[in-house]
Amino acid sequence: MAPRQTVLPLTYRTFFLIIEPISALVGAYYAHFRQDEYLGMTAHASSPVPFGTSVVLSQLANLYLLFALNEALVLRSTGDIRIWRTVLFGLLVADFGHLYSVSGLGSWVYWDATRWNAIDWGNVPFVYLGASMRIAFLAGVGLGAPAKTEKKP
Repeated sequence: MAPRQTVLPLTYRTFFLIIEPISALVGAYYAHFRQDEYLGMTAHASSPVPFGTSVVLSQLANLYLLFALNEALVLRSTGDIRIWRTVLFGLLVADFGHLYSVSGLGSWVYWDATRWNAIDWGNVPFVYLGASMRIAFLAGVGLGAPAKTEKKP
């Protein structure tokens, strides 16, 4: 049986195929090419980037690139809702990991928008938005009623 192909709502397609991959590419750019700024804004402190940290930031940039390509290309290549659900579930798990990763800054980072810098806006509310979009998708919000499958005798 061929997978069910659907045309997904514009809101999901726009966010998951355009907005979020571009955001991940911006993160990759800063993590690799503007490491002093990236690390300074992330840690809320400025200092030269040690060589080992530079290597790790380049690895992080590569993961952001993978994230962008997976989301933009894999999801763009199919309308199979099962594949979308699988990919978005994996990214939702990563969202929770991403939010946990900034916990060392203190609880303020999750709620005090007056203290957020540009990276914080990407690390917290943008991740909240992405996670909310994924939860809505996984819950079937805006996807219509599930298709009924015929049982074979």
